[in-house]
Amino acid sequence: MSIATRTGDNGTTALMYGRRVPKNHPRVETYGSVDELNAAIGFARATAQHDFVREQLLAIQKDLIVLMGELCVQPEDLNRYTADGYLLVAPDMTAKLDALVREIEAQNISFKGWATPGSSVSSAALDLARTVCRRAERRVCELKFTGEMRNTEIILYLNRLSDLLWLFARWTETQAQG
Repeated sequence: MSIATRTGDNGTTALMYGRRVPKNHPRVETYGSVDELNAAIGFARATAQHDFVREQLLAIQKDLIVLMGELCVQPEDLNRYTADGYLLVAPDMTAKLDALVREIEAQNISFKGWATPGSSVSSAALDLARTVCRRAERRVCELKFTGEMRNTEIILYLNRLSDLLWLFARWTETQAQG
């Protein structure tokens, strides 16, 4: 089967379980923003100079697959989704990010006020991923406030992730200072 199915040529796309929606549907915009975030984190991982950052970013990318999967499902199909063995974003995912935030903050990273992205390719890639994360978070909030999403843990996860990406960028800059 070809990747070019042509089923989207009419401006619609399929969600999980075959439901079709316009490609500009808020749900599609939302999981598309998370997909973009995953790509930005992949770029940050590819430019990272430290194994610690690379390993954590890869784990986060795997969590984002879970998050995107959940966003690709209409609320009325979530029971079927979980019955089929798919995972939902859960508090333990956010707790892992909280633990990383605490770990990095305990290392006395250096920063004052606003950070200006671009100190290095690696830190700039992390800052770019952070801003994409914030956009994805705004899209998720839109779904929540229109009743299209029930799992508010997704908002907590993305909010914590953007904080963590900011810290990773500052940690990377601090490591470069030697």
